[in-house]
Amino acid sequence: MNQPTQQQQPPGTESQLTPKADHGETSYQGSGKLQDKATIITGGDSGIGRAVALAFAREGADVLIAYLNEHDDAKETARLVEEAGRKAVLVPGDIADPAHCRAIVDKAVQEFGRIDVLVNNAAFQMTRESLEEIPDEEWDYTFQVNITAMFHICKAAVKHMKPGSSIINTSSINSDKPKPTLLAYATTKGAIANFTAGLAQLLADKGIRANSVAPGPIWTPLIPSTMPPEEVESFGSQVPMKRPGQPAEVAPVYVMLASDQASYVSGARIAVTGGTPIL
Repeated sequence: MNQPTQQQQPPGTESQLTPKADHGETSYQGSGKLQDKATIITGGDSGIGRAVALAFAREGADVLIAYLNEHDDAKETARLVEEAGRKAVLVPGDIADPAHCRAIVDKAVQEFGRIDVLVNNAAFQMTRESLEEIPDEEWDYTFQVNITAMFHICKAAVKHMKPGSSIINTSSINSDKPKPTLLAYATTKGAIANFTAGLAQLLADKGIRANSVAPGPIWTPLIPSTMPPEEVESFGSQVPMKRPGQPAEVAPVYVMLASDQASYVSGARIAVTGGTPIL
């Protein structure tokens, strides 16, 4: 199954995505796994972030949605959260700025009084065919958004997290099988996997768990806004299942890791890759 050839301007929007992505709008049914938990999701406006926000809300969680500037997408995600009967808080801004990372945490504490689950999901990527083509500032920005922001948000959030809390970081299959044309992105995803593995050990005595999720090709606005049209058309065909995954197919893993049922799961990296193994 191929997607139509298409291109968007970064960071991309759900409204221009063809076919539309499935975030679980008509399928996800909660069962109280995250009842009354206070949660933060960066990049929560669209794609995997939206699917996780929807699932968290239907499991009983309140959700702070941090996003860059995709206001229409963010409002739709907030609507889905509120439709599930939970509180949605929208915080726009660039997490490349450490002060904004701290502001996200401050807002969550102001609104919820605490933080039970932190999902670091926001990411930037760009396709470049050669090393020489990668602008210095793009390399630096990719690291600031994808991994440095994660450090600043975790550092600010931990003091507001009690034993039983959970940190979930979005890594990628690129952490194990780096795609050369996504060099900066893939490098940060390897760093995220390593950061999370170390963080789990560092926070264990506080009773805070840390895990990462490693998605394979998932159909989100990031794809047509950061890849050439011909790659968009064949996106996902390289995995054993021969198709891209939908955000709704990733979100349940975040729910499991956020829930108290995963009380002995920390330091893990869970693959959601359509059959491609990671080591």
